[in-house]
Amino acid sequence: MSLMVLVVCVVLLVVVAVSVLALVGFRVMRLRSRGTAVLLRSLPAGDDRGWRHGIVRYDDHSLIYYRLSSLRTGPSEVIPRQAIETRGRRQPRGTEVEVIDAMTILEIDADGSGFELAMASGAVTAFQSWVESRPPVRSVRRRSA
Repeated sequence: MSLMVLVVCVVLLVVVAVSVLALVGFRVMRLRSRGTAVLLRSLPAGDDRGWRHGIVRYDDHSLIYYRLSSLRTGPSEVIPRQAIETRGRRQPRGTEVEVIDAMTILEIDADGSGFELAMASGAVTAFQSWVESRPPVRSVRRRSA
């Protein structure tokens, strides 16, 4: 009898593990097909610490970051478009080169919070165009009377 209970428990654990892996795989594939691959870290950070793989999407009002290694259904970071200021760009250095090779790192500021985004050169161009094409802060449309 106890052997039967053990077998049932093992089967249930395997089913649960396979289900979780399938959900994670589905989430990763879904996100990758609908965004731009980046690495993001909050500043201040250590020399090569804090980088997180993820996907960004741009909408009219914000940059939306989804961390790939998270089971969270919503975004991990939402950065308002009007608040983004690019502070500089650099190439990977030190041990960053092992993970971030052939990417450019942008340092951005958003309402006092600092971030670094590592992305491919085409994605950097798209990001810069998106930021620069935002409407001016003063161009808030008024409703007609």
